[in-house]
Amino acid sequence: MNFQFLFNEYLNQKFNRGLPSIQTDSFEYAPLEEGGAELLLAGHENEWFVEWADELQPRDPNYTPNPDWKPVLSEVFEHLDVYDELILYYLLFTINSTTSVVKINAYNAMNDFMKHYCFFQLAQLTDTTRLGKEQKHQLRDFFFFFYLYAHPVNEETLYSFSFRGQELVHTKTGINIEHYFTTFHNYYSQNHDKYRSELCIAPHEIQNCRNLTMELLRTIEGKSVRLVMPPEEGLEDMLRLINNADDLIQMYSEKKTALFGIMGEFLASPHSNPYRDHIFSTLLQNYVTYILYFKFDEIHDLVDYFKSTPSRCRIILNKIFADTIFIQKILRQNHIDITGYPDIIEFFDEEAQRIYL
Repeated sequence: MNFQFLFNEYLNQKFNRGLPSIQTDSFEYAPLEEGGAELLLAGHENEWFVEWADELQPRDPNYTPNPDWKPVLSEVFEHLDVYDELILYYLLFTINSTTSVVKINAYNAMNDFMKHYCFFQLAQLTDTTRLGKEQKHQLRDFFFFFYLYAHPVNEETLYSFSFRGQELVHTKTGINIEHYFTTFHNYYSQNHDKYRSELCIAPHEIQNCRNLTMELLRTIEGKSVRLVMPPEEGLEDMLRLINNADDLIQMYSEKKTALFGIMGEFLASPHSNPYRDHIFSTLLQNYVTYILYFKFDEIHDLVDYFKSTPSRCRIILNKIFADTIFIQKILRQNHIDITGYPDIIEFFDEEAQRIYL
């Protein structure tokens, strides 16, 4: 499976880029009447990839005083209990839903951006050489936290997983997620007759779903080929910095005004579309996560550069502070009081003021 092709098609659907749709292996996107799009299994009109295992969702033990059943895969994973089984199912759904193109509204726009931004960044970190090992680990944990948080998942699921090296594991049991998901799909493929009433797809299609889930998981773990945002005329400089974080870090360390200049040039252009706006937002959040995450006071140089064009300064700062809540996390973990930065808050609009002041 060439996951980059599927990723390109996801962006094509999400931002109405108008490019010819491409069926990718065993899946194809189908627009929804209410907006957005879902990935369908080829040959099925109504079977969404994200929902193929809906009828297999474990019973919720939290509503039973003394749950008396065992997890389906308890013979393979002996330390697994029914609470863990449900959390692992939630993770499977969360990962698979990365392929969903949701209809954006005022209530989900931030979460949708953060989830997919973090997914893309998790695919970048392994190849980044201008960050130290500890810095990459810090960012990986940061991105994975917000990937789950923005889905959103419940609090128990949010704190149930961690990395051991490049392996994502269920922290409590030590279960390797790749092993669990592989076993999960193989079990239902091999026992298809037993679960025929719950399954609407054939055993070989379950294996196709497994293959795609594995691609998504490997991307999160940083084991896959690095994803790139596809080209768009006039965005070459921004895309180079987004598709290779090393280039952004190098440019900033050698001549930070060059990075600021690219931001300003975008705002000077009257031509925009949803994909261009997304690329600009991504570049600004890369500045947040790769620069300000490690040294927040660098933001003074951004303000100094743009203060002579207050309208641009206002746009950039409010997008940095209000497109996501990454800055909130950075401020909290570094015990920074934003009211001590009057040169920043003077540019805050109503939404940023509501969030931070």
